[in-house]
Order: sequence, then C-alpha cells, then structure tokens
Amino acid sequence: MDTNLTLFWFRRDLRLHDNAGLYHALKNNQSVMPIFIFDTTILNKLPKSDKRVLFIYQVLHRMKQDLQEKGSDLNVYFGDPIVVIKEIFEKNKFKNIYANHDYEAEALNRDSQIEKWAFSKNIDFKTFKDQCIFEKSEVVSDMKKPYSVFTPYKKKWLAQVKPFFLKAYPNEKYEANFLKVSHKSDMPSLQSLGFDDSEFEFPKKSVSKNILIDYAEKRDFPALDNTSKLGLHLRFGTVSIRTAAREALKLSDVWLSELIWRDFFMQILWHYPHVQKESFRPQYEKVAWRKESLEFKKWCDGNTGYPLVDAGMRELNTTGHMHNRVRMVVASFLTKHLLMHWSLGERYFAEKLLDYDLAANNGNWQWAAGTGCDAAPYFRVFNPETQMERFDPELKYVKKWVPEFGTTKYVSPMVEHKFARDRALSAFKLALKGSEE
Repeated sequence: MDTNLTLFWFRRDLRLHDNAGLYHALKNNQSVMPIFIFDTTILNKLPKSDKRVLFIYQVLHRMKQDLQEKGSDLNVYFGDPIVVIKEIFEKNKFKNIYANHDYEAEALNRDSQIEKWAFSKNIDFKTFKDQCIFEKSEVVSDMKKPYSVFTPYKKKWLAQVKPFFLKAYPNEKYEANFLKVSHKSDMPSLQSLGFDDSEFEFPKKSVSKNILIDYAEKRDFPALDNTSKLGLHLRFGTVSIRTAAREALKLSDVWLSELIWRDFFMQILWHYPHVQKESFRPQYEKVAWRKESLEFKKWCDGNTGYPLVDAGMRELNTTGHMHNRVRMVVASFLTKHLLMHWSLGERYFAEKLLDYDLAANNGNWQWAAGTGCDAAPYFRVFNPETQMERFDPELKYVKKWVPEFGTTKYVSPMVEHKFARDRALSAFKLALKGSEE
C-alpha cells in the first residue's frame, strides 16, 4: 500500500493537458491516482438514452487508454461520490484529494461534505480554478461589488486579462508522478451504469480558423452553421477555456465576448444562487405566468405554427443542439408569446441540450425572459417572423427541420404575434406596478 497516495478527481475537466488541479497534484506529489466517479445522484435522474453520458463515457475511455500508455490508469467508479471516496480510502490510504472548482449549489454541497470528512481523516482536499478565466469575485466593480450588468463586467474583464491568465498549465512536465500500476482496471460498461450504447457523432474539439474569422459576420444565420459548437467540450472540460480564449483573442472579438458571457453567468450564479430557481429580479415572480400544458407541449414538439421556433425545437429534439440565434427566439416565444415561466424552458433545455450548463442556460433564459441581470429587461419581444426573414431569408434552415412548411400540413400559428406581445407587456407592467406599491 502506497501511504503517499494522492487522488486526482476528474469532474468537469476531462483532459490530461492544461488542467489546473491535475497540474498542482502532479507538481506537488508523487503517486497521483486519477479517478472519475459516475455520480448516481445525477445519473438516476437521467433517461437511459442520455447522449451526454455516452459522450463522457467515450472521453473517459480515451483518457484511460492514454494513461495506461503512460504506465498509469484511470479508475472509474459508479455511486454517490462521498461513499465511493470513503471506500477508496479503506483500500488505499491516500493523503490528499485534488480537484477543480465547481460553482453549482449541489456540487458545492457535495464538496462541503467531502471536505468535512477529509478534515476528520487529516486529508487535504484542494480545489483550483479551471473552467473559467475569472471566477467568483475576481472581476468586481471599483466599489468591490459584483457586476449584474454584462457590459461593464466585460470592460473590466478585458482590462484585467493578461497573458498569465491564458497560459496553459504544463502538465506534461510532471507526468512521471502519475501512480504507476502493473494491473489495469476494467472500465464498467455503459449498460452496467444503466445507459444505452449507441452511435452518435459529437461536435469536434477543434474549431476552424475560418469559422472564427467569419464568426461576427455569419454567426446569426442558422443555415450557415458558422458557430463554434464548442459548448459541449467547454461544459465537460475536454477543451481548456484558456485555449479557447487565446484563439478568440487572436481571431474574433465577438467569439471572445461569448466566452466572457460564460464567465459572467458563472459569477452571477456564485453571487446570486437564488437565480437557480427564481428570477434574478424578484418582482418578476409576480407576473401572472400562464400554465397551459398543451401549449407547452406544442412548443416542446415544434408545432407552434411559427417556422423558426419550430425548426429550432425540432433541431434540439433531434440533435441535442440548437443554433444560438434560434435559442433566443424560442426562449422569447415561450416566455413572451405564451407567457410561461422561464424555468419551464430552462428545465426542458437541461434535459435536451448536449452542452447544457446551469449558469449559462439559466442566465440566457432569464435574459430572454427579461427577468435576469440586464439593463433592458421585459419589453424586448422577438418577432419570430421578422427574425426568420432576417436570419433565414432563403428558408434553408426552416425547410431542413420543418419540411411541411408552406403546405396545408403545416399547423397554423397558435397565437397571434401582436396579441401575444400586448398580453405579455401588460402582464409585466402590472406585476412591476404591484411590486412598487
């Protein structure tokens, strides 16, 4: 038994290169044992066909092979993390646990429990910033207050960013400190985890320079498919945010702005954890939100009678992806045209999106609904028809996903735009007026 053992626990950082926590573990310790835990508290809530589990599984399989080629191994477990870590300790008395920071409420609670247990055993539990460039209170106003509006946050972010913050961690220098093993562990099968194996083509880890160079000009046109599609890789850490930010600084200010939005929403979730279930601005909870299950189902299925909305929802249901411009349109439609609470759409996206990330998804849904941290809230109502005319003028995107559009088989609009817009504005004004009295 190696009494100098250190665990490195992979979570949202599934890569061996440029990994902050792994770098510190390898640099400061010998006999670093890499582990991953399929967390049953999360998996038990997912359908058997969830493609995100398939993606993680495939990535872990490749990481395991890479580590075995280095004479080490990735130990993959299945269960409640605190139970699993205690079981590992019974067999291998490790002295440290290294990991990277997480910012979501459930993850913070999990880490707090593990930290308390570790303290009771004289084990150090050390975590590091890895999934964003700036976190928590690293970008604040001159009054040391967190920003709740994006533009001043972005300005301060750009003023603070220096090459140091974007530098890759040289993990490769210390690979000799991975635990050497003679016996390779088996990878549990997907079926044993309760999930289906299938063929599925995930987005690539790399983005062509041409896409980034043309990003500002072409990103809003869904038929051109000119977005990075790196969301899945940033979500699970198969691509380093530092690598992405370096590329963005060189090639696209607009794409860099998208990465800054990601940091912004993470710090919003950190400072204002209530946003996970409630509106950032509490007065918007007083809106007379409608609850119409049949209307919600039409939205989910892509049968609203608004072609761009329907195309987006069908793309999501089929591929687990939706074009960024279209995400705004479908979110606006649910929250303004149908006047339904943003959390319904946020939860549906959480089920379907391959790149689902709580902070970004929540932030973007609240932005669309006008309930979030935004200088110009509720009176923004996208017109799905003019959005289609502007961003899909040849109807290539719409006809790909809504082939019956233009025929008698296509459904009529479920609500008239002007009526829906007026209804939404009235409901918002009434709620705000009531909150002021």
